[in-house]
Amino acid sequence: MRTFRSLQLTLASAALAFAFEQAPVISAQTIYNTPYPSVIRVAIRANNNPTSPILYVQTVGFEEYCEDVLPNEWMPSWNAEALKAGAIAVKMFAWYWTLHPTTEGGFTYDVDNTTNFQTFKYLSGQVATDLAVQETWNMVFVPSDGSIKPLDFRAGTPDGSNTGYVGTFIMSQWGSQYWAQTAKLPFTTILSLFYPGYQLRFV
Repeated sequence: MRTFRSLQLTLASAALAFAFEQAPVISAQTIYNTPYPSVIRVAIRANNNPTSPILYVQTVGFEEYCEDVLPNEWMPSWNAEALKAGAIAVKMFAWYWTLHPTTEGGFTYDVDNTTNFQTFKYLSGQVATDLAVQETWNMVFVPSDGSIKPLDFRAGTPDGSNTGYVGTFIMSQWGSQYWAQTAKLPFTTILSLFYPGYQLRFV
């Protein structure tokens, strides 16, 4: 009987070890294994007020969403290179949150329409900002391993270089305009100023 029980324990231990060996490995979400989402779920709060309750969740095409955010976060009259930097930041920020949804008050969503995430106003796209989104659509800005990270941004000081944001992984929106308009930097260099070590990739 003892021999039989020992055999049972040995078999059980082997089965347990096999189960651990066979446990699925959860891969990091990168640009190499995760495509752009086709849609994004936007929680709509009244008057784009970040403290208002959610009224409903609107499902929007992902590219349409980016086009309806950019002119509300970057001024459409700004330099085209600043708008391109903004377009990539808006897209990466949104992409990240589609992979990390939120549930609140019975609503599940990816982002809301306020500065809690990014200011979204449906069908608010402008010619200049739409073009910036379209021209950079196959471009991403990521760490060397390709992981999908949110490119955070803040307004910063109007009409200034906003060097305090350089190297902080937070882009100053006003700073992007300064470096594009005054310093004549391309959008790739502007992004590198604020997100050091990140790289431009094509998807």
